[in-house]
Amino acid sequence: MDFGFTIAAYAVAAVLFILSLGGLSGQESAKRAVWYGIAGMALAVTATLIGPGSGLWLLSLILIAAGALVGHQLATRVQMTQMPELVAIMHSLVGLAAVFVGFNADLMINATEALRGTATPEALKELSAFGQLVAKKTPVEIGILRVELVLGIWIGAVTFTGSVIAYAKLAGRDSLLPVEIDTSAKQLPGGHMLNAAAAAASLILAIMYLGGSGTFALVLLTLLGLFIGYHLIMGIGGADMPVVVSMLNSYSGWAAAAIGFSLGNDLLIVVGALVGSSGAILSYIMCKAMNRSFVSVILGGFGGAKGEQMAVEGEQVAIDADGVATALNEADSIIIIPGYGMAVAQAQTAVAELVKKLRAKGKEVRFAIHPVAGRLPGHMNVLLAEAKVPYDIVLEMDEINEDFPETDVAIVIGSNDIVNPAAQDDPNSPIAGMPVLECWKAKQVFVSKRGQGTGYSGIENPLFFKDNTRMFYGDAKASLDTLLPKID
Repeated sequence: MDFGFTIAAYAVAAVLFILSLGGLSGQESAKRAVWYGIAGMALAVTATLIGPGSGLWLLSLILIAAGALVGHQLATRVQMTQMPELVAIMHSLVGLAAVFVGFNADLMINATEALRGTATPEALKELSAFGQLVAKKTPVEIGILRVELVLGIWIGAVTFTGSVIAYAKLAGRDSLLPVEIDTSAKQLPGGHMLNAAAAAASLILAIMYLGGSGTFALVLLTLLGLFIGYHLIMGIGGADMPVVVSMLNSYSGWAAAAIGFSLGNDLLIVVGALVGSSGAILSYIMCKAMNRSFVSVILGGFGGAKGEQMAVEGEQVAIDADGVATALNEADSIIIIPGYGMAVAQAQTAVAELVKKLRAKGKEVRFAIHPVAGRLPGHMNVLLAEAKVPYDIVLEMDEINEDFPETDVAIVIGSNDIVNPAAQDDPNSPIAGMPVLECWKAKQVFVSKRGQGTGYSGIENPLFFKDNTRMFYGDAKASLDTLLPKID
């Protein structure tokens, strides 16, 4: 009866997770989708706690309470600007869990094989629920379990160190690691050949382990996986980090699926496959949006500059709030391009207020969202939704890019790479070929920016030097607060 209830609960939870994933595709359904996910996870945890093999109730409840406390603290303290690195570090925990579960499965296989044929049924009952499950497996099933745990450990190890490095690159100076990691792409001598050699050695060790070499081969395999995750992500530059976060999400899903196979947990397999496949699809979509090769990005370090980049001529011309206000008061059509700088300044509410005032004057105001704006897919959409910006004026790049030539004013708030014309004009640029928002085609462009520095990827932007561009220097929120009273 308990087993039947667990299967039924897992089936319902799986449906809720699918509904949650589907609902996250739209801003209007996202909130409902989150509640689907919460309900599915609560049902899954409850079914696991009271289902077959349940035990260690006190320890389980203590761990659940501790996890809930940590999760609550993170949710209330982490700013929206810190969400990308939070996601990355959470992926690392999934990878680490996969490594631990894999080694536990190996230890249990060794323990049950030592008892096989000599232990009484009563002695086998003294084993844990997982141990009893392993003890009932045939030699063929044990072989399959070994394949599953090898995959889980290796994917988990790669995910763990890769996610930690991604977290450090995204967090920068705010990283909790003892050393600060540069956002630029860096590799050890040998580069990709070193990664290839480590992957080949991992395959050899996996074959050795499956052939009976023992746990030592598994330990070496894990160390190689940890190295590959570290070196792989170190070789990826800042411009590609949104894709990296998405891809690590996929890795964590496949690691979770491997855990599910090892534990014989059908729901974990389904959820892991959902996360793994959706993360891979999202990464592919983002690579297309950046004109990157999917394989080259995930292998790390490919696709960089191939020669000397074009020199940027001219100078950046500043403008004050009065000049921006005059242009906005005279304009009929306005497109706003938000970026990570808006998130850092927490200026989304001020932006929403500016939009409200401009629309009240009968002006057409829309937002242009690049697929990789910010450092996490959908980052800008979430911020604008939080500020109560109407969904219907928030448009994706493909929907609005052709409208810039007929636009009076384009306002860039904290964006850099996604509005960089070098992507089209300079074949040697690291972002050459990347589709960008062609805001320089508008009649006037105002760029809200703290200073004259380059963006996260360290690439100079010729947009800031164009004749129709004016630099509105300062913190985005402070600048907009100064501008708002001047919109009459």
